[in-house]
Amino acid sequence: MLSRVTLPPDPPTDPERRVAVLTHLGRREAVETAAVLIERLAAAGITAVVPEADVATLNAELRTATVVGASPEQLAAPTSDVELMLVLGGDGTILRGAEKVITSDTPLLGVNLGHVGFLAEAEAADIDSIVDHVAHRTYTVEERFTIDVTLRDRGEVIWSSFAVNEVSIEKAARERMLEVAVEIDDRPLSRWACDGVLVATPTGSTAYAFSAGGPVLWPELDALLLVPLSAHALFARPLVLGPNSVITVELIHASPVHGVVWCDGSRSAELLTGMEIEIGRGRHRLRLARLSQSPFTNRLVNKFQLPVDGWRGSAERERRRTLTDASPEPETNGP
Repeated sequence: MLSRVTLPPDPPTDPERRVAVLTHLGRREAVETAAVLIERLAAAGITAVVPEADVATLNAELRTATVVGASPEQLAAPTSDVELMLVLGGDGTILRGAEKVITSDTPLLGVNLGHVGFLAEAEAADIDSIVDHVAHRTYTVEERFTIDVTLRDRGEVIWSSFAVNEVSIEKAARERMLEVAVEIDDRPLSRWACDGVLVATPTGSTAYAFSAGGPVLWPELDALLLVPLSAHALFARPLVLGPNSVITVELIHASPVHGVVWCDGSRSAELLTGMEIEIGRGRHRLRLARLSQSPFTNRLVNKFQLPVDGWRGSAERERRRTLTDASPEPETNGP
């Protein structure tokens, strides 16, 4: 379930405040935007912390501020003194930021420099507003459902990871299909010859799963979305499962080809015949910072540019309410 935490409106009196900044160094626009953001954070008394590999590139762009380097272990530690991570880029960069802070309590705020940017909360043009919200801590934090994946070979765990968007099980060769058997909560569901299987979170329902024909789930839900990919079967519909369900996918012995399991398109392991992939509720929740309370419907309309022409909205509802209130009271008999 999604929770909101309103943070104190007044800036803290700590001697040093630290905010992590992650950006796509391969994009000039991202580097320039990060430099402006870091300078303005410094003016507000906030030190920018960046991955150690980014220090030299960013310091070369700065005039009045400098950044502090941090190792992946420092950013991921539950005891980290970083109060927030600002990520500049598209959804791919934001997912990379999530990988760095998922095991800590550090919230993540995405600044969109990509195309759709469904995970982003603000645009690059909003830097002044972003810094003001960060300086005064006038933002809220949502907690999002994640999923964990475990790969077993003859019962032995050989790989594990997590996903914010989805776990995808895919064929490794274009010319052959995978043959998989799917179980839910230790009960067999079906056997499919397919291109693969997706298990997505509500957050990921607008990503790969959406392109594969799955439904959009509101992010406040805790749920698992199971989507077969191009399955050669009569029953191969997307399924929405409860948050405590466990999905097991086995690459069965009749399948002569290998596969790959991907987590958010960035972490992967090879699948061989007989291996099992177990997918369920994640141990950690992704914490996303929000600058406004705009409903998810607005985000869906804006990001997908959905046509809403003709909707009269609250003005029409208010007109109907006024007409109802102005109607004469029904006559009654007796005292």
